Amino acid sequence: MAQDLALDLEELRRLHSIAKRPRTLSLLSSEIRNLEKLSSEEASAQIPAPISTGTKVAPSPALKYAALASFSWDQDSDKVKIYVLMEGIDENKVESEFKSMSFDVKFHDVQGKNYRCAISKLHNEIVPEKCKVVVKPKRAIITLVKASKGNWLDLHFKEDKLKPNLDKEKDPMAGIMDMMKNMYEDGDDEMKKTIAKAWTDARTGKTADPLSSYR
Repeated sequence: MAQDLALDLEELRRLHSIAKRPRTLSLLSSEIRNLEKLSSEEASAQIPAPISTGTKVAPSPALKYAALASFSWDQDSDKVKIYVLMEGIDENKVESEFKSMSFDVKFHDVQGKNYRCAISKLHNEIVPEKCKVVVKPKRAIITLVKASKGNWLDLHFKEDKLKPNLDKEKDPMAGIMDMMKNMYEDGDDEMKKTIAKAWTDARTGKTADPLSSYR
């Protein structure tokens, strides 16, 4: 069918090229357009429609990260450096995210495994845009730039147990008692004996001030 249409079109175009009479030219042009339309429809019908297999592509599984065996850190007044001892790190496969009170560094495809070094709440604020990760042959160095100069006691944020809770709605002595409880929990045997004696004396009326033994 397609071959016949092509031959007919070729014949009509040849006749159109030698025709002289206007009516003849008009009839030939009209027929050529009709055959061109049929030829186009025939070609479209021969293109197979895509077949849906109904197969769904499974989503990529979430990446799993192994815990770091160990890391160390040091500091000066301006910054903290965390040393991750690990060979085979590709700097192009390191993903890092720094925020004012946290950081998250991911090491992908290190000898077939993914590793992660992250702290969700740091001891103090950092300057995210100045922090960085540098990859060396046998380690990676994570540099945290401190927002304010000073010494960090730990990388992780910790509540100050010795700071009394002076809630206005509580008894004025409640904050001091909370502080003494924390001192008792963290103290050595001698400290515990001293605080226990102060509490006993306060309950029996021997002293109204549980901190009198420290003055």
